[in-house]
Amino acid sequence: MLACSSFVLPSITVVTWNVGTAMPPNDVTSLLHLNTGETNDVDMIAIGLQEVNSKINKRLKDALFTDQWSELFMDVLSPFHFILVSTVRMQGVILLVFAKYYHLPFLQDIQTDCTRTGLGGYWGNKGGVSVRLSIFGHMVCFLNCHLPAHLEKAEQRKEDFATILHMQQFEGPVANGILDHDLVFWFGDLNFRIESLDICFVKYAIDSNVLSQLWEKDQLNIAKSTWPVLRGFQEGPLNFPPTFKFDVGTNKYDSSAKKRKPAWTDRILWKIKPPSKGLGTGGHRPSQGVLSVSQLCYCSHMEYTVSDHKPVAAIFAVQFASKVDKPLVEIYVADEWSRPEQAVVRYKMAVGFHRSSWDWIGLYRVGFRHPKDYVSYVWARSDDGERCLEKQLCAQVMFSEEALPKGNGEYILGYYSNTSSSIAGVTEPFQISLPRSEEGSSSTDSSGSSSEEDDSTLVLLAPKSRSPSPGKMKRHRSRSPSLAKFQGLILRPSSRDRGTSRSPSPQSRCSLPRNIPTIHLPHEELGHHEVKSKELEQAAESPDSSSFYQTVQEKSGLWRVSADSSLTRADPRNLGLLPALRLEMIDQALGRRQESADQGYYPCRRMSTTSPPACGPSPKEGHSPQELDRHSCAMGR
Repeated sequence: MLACSSFVLPSITVVTWNVGTAMPPNDVTSLLHLNTGETNDVDMIAIGLQEVNSKINKRLKDALFTDQWSELFMDVLSPFHFILVSTVRMQGVILLVFAKYYHLPFLQDIQTDCTRTGLGGYWGNKGGVSVRLSIFGHMVCFLNCHLPAHLEKAEQRKEDFATILHMQQFEGPVANGILDHDLVFWFGDLNFRIESLDICFVKYAIDSNVLSQLWEKDQLNIAKSTWPVLRGFQEGPLNFPPTFKFDVGTNKYDSSAKKRKPAWTDRILWKIKPPSKGLGTGGHRPSQGVLSVSQLCYCSHMEYTVSDHKPVAAIFAVQFASKVDKPLVEIYVADEWSRPEQAVVRYKMAVGFHRSSWDWIGLYRVGFRHPKDYVSYVWARSDDGERCLEKQLCAQVMFSEEALPKGNGEYILGYYSNTSSSIAGVTEPFQISLPRSEEGSSSTDSSGSSSEEDDSTLVLLAPKSRSPSPGKMKRHRSRSPSLAKFQGLILRPSSRDRGTSRSPSPQSRCSLPRNIPTIHLPHEELGHHEVKSKELEQAAESPDSSSFYQTVQEKSGLWRVSADSSLTRADPRNLGLLPALRLEMIDQALGRRQESADQGYYPCRRMSTTSPPACGPSPKEGHSPQELDRHSCAMGR
């Protein structure tokens, strides 16, 4: 429903930082303005990074685990109720978009795209990544770019930016190109330099705080008045010193033999789409109402010295003339669940909502980091679901006692729409206070368990996404905030750690295919993990073994991942680039093969990751939302 009254989205923070392959600092609260009163009014935060370490060994690590920079920002922002809405990565260029959890139902049509411009479009060290979405019915695009370096490459920067604008295309009836959006934020290491003036004068102007004498020689300021592609882009005054190039670890400009001239390479600009008159091209409906943007802050942060660039942040107040004032799904729940039978959820879908049989309702602990960071879930399907939608009645589902976290805590329910790959409805926080069982209480209360004590095993996860090469791309169907491209490792769980997983509904998940290639290791090579052969065998043969994601302790260069990580709930059956691997001991492997031979068992043909399964349970029979992504991809959804 659209209301004609004016609505102000208090503020959007945009951050850009060329991190120069450095490790993340310990604290980024000042960069995100989290230690000021401004945070209370911030509704969204977009963070663009460039030159994140993308060497082969580091990219493999980031494929196995969420990269350290993304983890840092999620960890810092989640206590302030910011949720990762979307993320996209192209080699060293990363874009993350966060929003307050209660805005999630009003953020729809989320898509991402990438364009390589390095080496003529074959290399992603330069280029642009974008996240576009509908915010309260208005189309907004965040574009993070890393353009060519050096003073003499101004024309190349212009051509690359034009290429990015031309190549990036989105699906849907409106806003197919970047400039079709109602509001565009363009930021990144744009690499524009200061012309004509020598380094001595530039440093004198900086030291004397007469920065205005440098503005007219700034290449981007010149280009804004001469390049048609930049027409309409706005930028606040550059009242902060040039952000490049510094000696790492200091606030001193380049003292190397090259003595590069300081420049404002790191920039944040925005553009508002001009009001449409009547129907646009193709009969598209014009933007709903008038939109205005005011820049509240535009500054650099000199306190960060890990890179030769200083990060830059801007805060914007955005005013919409109209807004979507009701979520697509309204969820009703009791103020407290103190008994399992109270775990009843009623929900009502708006007229025109495109429901799917794969939609689900997740139970989230307050402070969750992204939409797949649920404690438990229940499928949002019922026999009379269509009737409820048609007659605008409330549907009802119930969480099983086994799926509920034990102990006390604050939680939120969110309706996840598989069609839009976003949360379509959330509740206010409510209380769950269920008694802990004396036996295995720590394993059942997965949401409150400490990641430092959890020894759960890693399983890898990769988003269903196309290669971020130039050209028209389909919607980036990321299954988690991880940016994994390396697929295929499974470490079988030990019974010692059973029950610590946060993966929902383990009792009815499909077992793993038995024809997975196996790596056999001598018993002494597994000894340092303190995993007994008997325990491993019991966990592997249990019907719910595929749902327990556990971490191998880092004792011989092996990785450790917290159970709170999104990767710990990954479905290994999604992995297709490399064959899945299974670690087990020689004696148990021989025993299992002998047993299979005695029973006349022959393994089934391994299913292709690009074809639907020949058989298997429906969502009612126990697929988890992670398995849903594999199924949807296979069915061509």
